[in-house]
Amino acid sequence: MTLYINMRTENKIKSAVFLSPKFELGPGSVINRYFYGIDFPKGHIAVKSFNSEVVDEAGHSVPLHETYLHHWLVARYYQHKHVTHTEFDSHRMLQDSNHVLVRNNGLCQGNVLRQYFGVGSETRRTETHIPDPFGIEIGNPKEIPEGFEDKWLVNIHAIDTRGAEDKLGCTECKCDLYNVTVDEYGPDYKGGMLCCSDYAQCKLKEGFEGAKRSLYLRYTVKWVDWDDSVVPVKIYVIDVTDTLKLSDDNSEGINSDHNCKIEYQVDSCSADHKEGNGCVDVMKTSIPLQTGGYVIYAVGHQHSGGIGSTLYGQDGRVICSSIPSYGNGNEAGNESGYIVGMSTCYPKPGSVKILDGETLTLVSIYNNTKEHAGVMGLFNILVAEQLPYQPFTHSTRSSFIMDSNNMLLDN
Repeated sequence: MTLYINMRTENKIKSAVFLSPKFELGPGSVINRYFYGIDFPKGHIAVKSFNSEVVDEAGHSVPLHETYLHHWLVARYYQHKHVTHTEFDSHRMLQDSNHVLVRNNGLCQGNVLRQYFGVGSETRRTETHIPDPFGIEIGNPKEIPEGFEDKWLVNIHAIDTRGAEDKLGCTECKCDLYNVTVDEYGPDYKGGMLCCSDYAQCKLKEGFEGAKRSLYLRYTVKWVDWDDSVVPVKIYVIDVTDTLKLSDDNSEGINSDHNCKIEYQVDSCSADHKEGNGCVDVMKTSIPLQTGGYVIYAVGHQHSGGIGSTLYGQDGRVICSSIPSYGNGNEAGNESGYIVGMSTCYPKPGSVKILDGETLTLVSIYNNTKEHAGVMGLFNILVAEQLPYQPFTHSTRSSFIMDSNNMLLDN
C-alpha cells in the first residue's frame, strides 16, 4: 500500500514525499510492473519538480550495483468514479472503458513514451525543477471528463544484480544471460526489455545465495496551486529511434506515422578504430514538431556507454546538449561505472524558440569499444507556447517560413 510520508510548504511551493507500493527482488531477479492509483497531490496544481530513487524498508538509498534502476515512468490517466479498485499490476487496465490514458505532447505512436515524468539510473543527480513562473498543469476540472477523476500510475523496471555473473550484461538485458527463449525475437535481437521482462531471472555466479528484500520507489513532488500567474508548459519526449512516415494527406497540417522503437543495439567497432580511439556510434533522427514554442527545460536519457546527446534546430543551432556523468565510488548516487546524472538545459525564457513545423534533429552518441544492447537515446523538453505577460498568438506553418530568416534573432 502506498505510504504518505511528509508535506511542507515553503514560499507557496508545496512538497510531499511518497512511497510506491512495495516490490520484492532477490539476486538476479527483475521487476517491470505497473502500479495504479499511486499517491499524488490533488487539485488544480502546477507541478514544479518530480524526483525519485529506490530505497529499502528502512528508507536507506539502494545503490545501482545492487538494484539497477533501468527506468521508472509516471503517467496520468482518468478513472471512472464508480470503479472502486485503485491499484493494479497490469498495463492492460488502460484498455477498458473505465480508464483513459492522458498523454503528454510527445510524438511517438499510440501509448509509447506517453509519460509525464521518468528517467533511469541517473535519477538521483539529474535536475528536474521547472523555473518560475512555469509549471506542468494538472487537475484542471474543465479538462477531466464528466464522471471521471485524475489518477496516476508508475512503471518500475529494476534489476537486482547482487551475485550476477555479468552485472553490466544484466543491466543491458542481454538475452543470453536471462532465462528466456529468444527465437521469437529474431537472431539480431541480442538484448533489451523483451529479455528482462517482469519476473525474469539473470544468471548468477555459481553457488551465490542471497535473501529477497522489500524495496520501494520513493518519490518527491513539488507543486504550487494553480492561478493565472502560472505559465503552462507542454511535455515532449523525442526518441532517436523514431522513423517517420509522412502521409500524403496534409489537409489538417502535418500528418505522419511515428515508429518509436525505444531501444537499439550498439555494435562494437573494428580493431583499427579501437587503436585510433575512434570508437563512437552515432544515431540520429529528424522529426518535425507541429506546434513549437519556447524551450524552458531539456534533458537527454542514455544508458551505460553513452557519451551524450544533442537536440538541434532546423538551421543547425544547438537547442540543448545533455552529457552523462559517471560515478566513481561505491555509495548510492556515485556508483562507479554507472550513469548517475544527466546535464540539463535551462535557457533564459524566450532565448530558445522552436517554430511551428520546424524539423528537429536528435543525435545520440555511444562509445562502442564493446557492444551495448538495449540502449536508449531519448530527449525530454518542456515547451511554453507563450512567455509571461505576453498575449498568446498561435503561429501557423506559414509563420515558420516568414520567421525563418529571423530565427537567430529570436534565439
